[in-house]
Amino acid sequence: MSQSLILLDTGPLGLITNRSKNPECQACQQWFNSLSDRILLPEICDYELRRELIRANKLRGLRQLDQLKTTVLYLPITTTVMLKAAELWAKARNEGYPTAPPEAIDGDVILAAQALLLQEQGQDTIIATTNVGHLSRFTPALTWQAIR
Repeated sequence: MSQSLILLDTGPLGLITNRSKNPECQACQQWFNSLSDRILLPEICDYELRRELIRANKLRGLRQLDQLKTTVLYLPITTTVMLKAAELWAKARNEGYPTAPPEAIDGDVILAAQALLLQEQGQDTIIATTNVGHLSRFTPALTWQAIR
């Protein structure tokens, strides 16, 4: 998967935009810098991180997120994405492995739908995450540290 497009999940996205001296943040930022030409920023992950940064009044983090959007390809949510996500959500529930409460807008299935639609267009994709479990049910996903 050396040339796969990498979709950032919210966990690594938060580490990349956090400019603290935390070793995990710094390692994730170095990882990002080494692979940035293959990284995509899904809109659902921007939303999940952005809402928390706004809630916590973390203006520096918001600026970092806005800056990141200018340096990588932004993957918007479209009607096609939402239709695919609805299929994934229903399938997961019907098979007995829901990924979120029934009333929740399930970010994981929206992210997985984006990856699957890119795959249908002939792109190899992998999701960089901190929580492989839910996402790997639908599409290739690894911890960000495992992706090279």
